[in-house]
Amino acid sequence: MSNKRSRKHQSRKAVSTMLVTAMCLSGGAAAFADTTTTAATTTTSVQSTGTASIFSDVANGYWAEKHIYKLASQGIILGDKGRFRPGDSITQEEAVTLALRFMNLDSKLPAAPVVPDQLKTGNYFKPYVALAIQHELIDQTEELATTGAKETWGTKKASREWIAKIIVRALGKEADAKAAASKATAFADNAKISAGARGFVTVAVDLGLTKGVDANRFDPRGVVTRAQIATFFSRAQAYLNPAYAGVYEGVISELTDSKLTLYMNGKTRSFVLDNRSVFFTSDSETKKAKSDLKPYTKVTVIDKAGSAAYVEVTDPKQQVDSAEGTFAKITGDNTIWLSTASGYTSYGYDAGTQFIDQNGKVITAAALTADSTIEIQRETYSPDKKTVMVKVKSGLVNKSGTGTIQAVDLNSKTLTVKDAAGGVEQYKVDDSTIVRYQSQIISLSELKPNSAVKYTVKNNVFTSLEVTQSVERTVRGMLVDVNGTSKLVTYKSSGGSLEAKFLADKPTILVDGIADAGLSDLIADPSAGDQVEITLDAQEKVTRIQVLGRQSELLNDLNVVSYDSKYKALTVINAQNKLEVYKLDDKTKLDYNTTQPTLSGAEYLLTKDRKISITHIGNRVLALQIVYKYEGTYVSANTSAKTVTIQLSGGKLLTLFYTGSIPPIEMYGIANPSVLDIKAGSSVVALLTPGQDAVQTLAVKTPVQFEVVSVDPYNNRIRVKSKGVTDEFYVDKAVLLGENGQSIKLADLTAGQFINVVFHGRTAVSVQAVKQELGKVLSSDGTSVTVKNYTGGTTSYSVASGVKVVRNGVVSTGSSTLTASDHVEVRKDESGQLVFTVLNSIVRPFNYYNASTKEVYVKHDFNDNNYRFVITLETYVHQGDTTLTVQSLKENDNIVLYFNNDKLVEIEKQ
Repeated sequence: MSNKRSRKHQSRKAVSTMLVTAMCLSGGAAAFADTTTTAATTTTSVQSTGTASIFSDVANGYWAEKHIYKLASQGIILGDKGRFRPGDSITQEEAVTLALRFMNLDSKLPAAPVVPDQLKTGNYFKPYVALAIQHELIDQTEELATTGAKETWGTKKASREWIAKIIVRALGKEADAKAAASKATAFADNAKISAGARGFVTVAVDLGLTKGVDANRFDPRGVVTRAQIATFFSRAQAYLNPAYAGVYEGVISELTDSKLTLYMNGKTRSFVLDNRSVFFTSDSETKKAKSDLKPYTKVTVIDKAGSAAYVEVTDPKQQVDSAEGTFAKITGDNTIWLSTASGYTSYGYDAGTQFIDQNGKVITAAALTADSTIEIQRETYSPDKKTVMVKVKSGLVNKSGTGTIQAVDLNSKTLTVKDAAGGVEQYKVDDSTIVRYQSQIISLSELKPNSAVKYTVKNNVFTSLEVTQSVERTVRGMLVDVNGTSKLVTYKSSGGSLEAKFLADKPTILVDGIADAGLSDLIADPSAGDQVEITLDAQEKVTRIQVLGRQSELLNDLNVVSYDSKYKALTVINAQNKLEVYKLDDKTKLDYNTTQPTLSGAEYLLTKDRKISITHIGNRVLALQIVYKYEGTYVSANTSAKTVTIQLSGGKLLTLFYTGSIPPIEMYGIANPSVLDIKAGSSVVALLTPGQDAVQTLAVKTPVQFEVVSVDPYNNRIRVKSKGVTDEFYVDKAVLLGENGQSIKLADLTAGQFINVVFHGRTAVSVQAVKQELGKVLSSDGTSVTVKNYTGGTTSYSVASGVKVVRNGVVSTGSSTLTASDHVEVRKDESGQLVFTVLNSIVRPFNYYNASTKEVYVKHDFNDNNYRFVITLETYVHQGDTTLTVQSLKENDNIVLYFNNDKLVEIEKQ
């Protein structure tokens, strides 16, 4: 009984050893992923870069990533629980195993291996060591002589010179090594290289497999890391053709976003391109984007279950030739006839031939017009020399169509449109081009990108353009009336006619000298209103008003002499001690320390010597402010004189007194701030005492971005967190805005949403929801990042002015760390800078969906408790561009789960 238990225990131990070792070294079905095999499941890890089956500890741009990818996709190496451990040292038994896999000798492993007792080796490695002795990859006598009495041969760290021997022998070049044994190497530590290894080192260096380390040393006794040995064997493949299964060489005959077809000696084979595919070139060790791949180039493809796991361009020259001529005709046997200097030449074409016009748009053969100059491209990699592309170089275009404007260049007088089929075309415009919008003739300068148009082209010139849906346009005129209640703006156009337009939910108001200007800062008058530029959206609503000039005059530093409420006559004395009289009316805009100013309330405060500011036209007061605060930037504080100096928006310096022993400062995030906490140039609001003679509070303006934890609409309070710190504050004095600037209620905010809050001191005065977009990075070129969102739309973000990228909690600047296929959340921080957060992800086989708890269950290892995830209505479930229901997923479907702040936001079926 005990013998049976002992044998059973030994059996389990042997199997455990084999599994662990296999994870470290072997290939398997998911060759370059972390694979944990049980009786029922296989799970595959995904790195947050968006490329599946990449080791979590091999970062993008890692010096050896090309070689690690290559050997992993060939099944020669594998990671351990999603990690490759590139910096770990390789042992001798591991190195021998890799060498035999490199030589593709797995099938010859002996069933009953015999290894000398002195060469102590793990049970799993014994077949490999026995085979290595048989193929003279290692010399038994030599190994015994160099293994110390207290050393275990198998687990001994492999030295650099020992690895040189293994690789050179694996290449069958031991004879070359023996011939070079008497030659000294060029390394400074040549004398330290063993005599029996010197020739092997020389050959390895001559083949470019290895180089020295620092200070021109070879460091023969130094250990070899897993990354280094992957590089050695990868480079050595240039001198060996082991005919690995799943490795194909040929010319790309067809290339789409999701498929690559290879032509190989008269046959073709197609491979799926997905987020597991990686791309390299033979002359570089830097990973390339899928977009760098070109048709008709020579490549090596390593296949894994029908997908191109690894693609390496071996010759970037496209295998095509071209001929140019004047198009004559097409005959019924799919033949194109060109007129050239030497006569007529014919070229056949078939269904695979692509026809392109001069704008790069795909057309049909029937769209070719006589006398057009065309270029014929034919492939040269097959005996057929098929015509692969017919491209129009020049020709007259006469057509009508619909599309959207892409660009208007008034200097070159060209207009670029994207037609209804998605093709981009560019044609000339001239003085005869007629442009209409809503039955009005408009100028070319009023056309905006993304506007929808109907157009007619004759002889390559736009003769007519009709804007059917405008994105936005601008008009100029004089502001006559602004009614915030009816949301109507009336202006007198430059032609003298009165026009009325509705306001959008939250229009942008721009007035020089006024920060965060609003409707109340505009001056409307039938005879002397602001000169403005008004931006209208596609629905003809006002989204932006910019004041270009105003006839009114702003007067500061006025003191009230008297006010007559019967005649609404206000007498003031100005800074030059001159008396002036002005008249108020019901349209006078009022500003004093209340959220609902009225004329009767203001009259009560217009007492003798009260400080005020007015904006007037003649003797009419357009706007009146009873001074209760000053806004500007902090300059300095004098604690001896008890003064604070700020700079107003017009540049004027204002020095204010304060009472008490210290300046009365309020600043969010600091309990008892002092003047040392305020940086020069910080935005501040100086709230005055009722007598206007001293600073009551110096409130520092602070913008902060938070994540909403919870809201309490009844008490007007909100609970938030930022950078791991939770806070709670009132928002009863704050303006609440949605993502697009529209007014919202506190109850409209939800947990997990980001908000930008502006504090005046410790009082929140503005709360705005932050627009967040989730999607996949399509491209990142250093100047812009294009993201495809969950609805299929694409957005290009300019990153020229800076960007933050958050990956696994680590923040970096610049978009270079973003790669195509990264799944990201995009938002702007409190300062307006773009932030890309790369979503964390895992890959698991789907188990089942619990509709009652709305949870997705995935298959997992015994000790993995991370296997159930809550799904919401916002969770995007899809395969490619096809949206799926969670109920459509089947058991063992391989899925990628993406998380944003630990919330499941996306499930992608592989």
